[in-house]
Amino acid sequence: MSNYIKDAEEQFNQALEHLAKDLKNLRTNRANASLVEDVRVQAYGSSMELKGTATITTPDARTIQIEPWDKNLVKDIEKALMASGLGITPKVAGTVIHLNLPPMTEENRKELVKIIGQKAETARISVRTAREAVREQIMKDEKAKTISEDERFKFLEELDKAVSVANDKVEKLAKEKEADVMVI
Repeated sequence: MSNYIKDAEEQFNQALEHLAKDLKNLRTNRANASLVEDVRVQAYGSSMELKGTATITTPDARTIQIEPWDKNLVKDIEKALMASGLGITPKVAGTVIHLNLPPMTEENRKELVKIIGQKAETARISVRTAREAVREQIMKDEKAKTISEDERFKFLEELDKAVSVANDKVEKLAKEKEADVMVI
């Protein structure tokens, strides 16, 4: 495999990792710790991720339970959850914070499917952008006579196959998340 294709696949994988992380943070019909683990909390004079300050569990399908390691952070975590834009009001019971997820409506599900589609399209755009950069480099190298015309055709064919594989992975990630969201 050529360096052109390795570079392209590296960029494709970055786009896929970014999409997977974005989709992980979208709410489904079940409670999931990943919804809140990246929420930024002001603790010890700096901004930290919630997963670095507390234990996050899901005792049932509709509840996320957060137990800070330092009991003095309860108010800071509660404040961060309120400001996070989740749309869920935290309930504090002593040193434990509970987030009760309301059932999703059909309208919410359809809106999330649209958002998933937008995120998938952003990933496809990243793949196309990376493809074009590599394609231009191949053409430039052919003009500079560092690769032959046959090599150019071979590299472009390999690049097209790699793009196809990356787009299939984007589609698979999006379909899996849509199926997750649409489950009642």
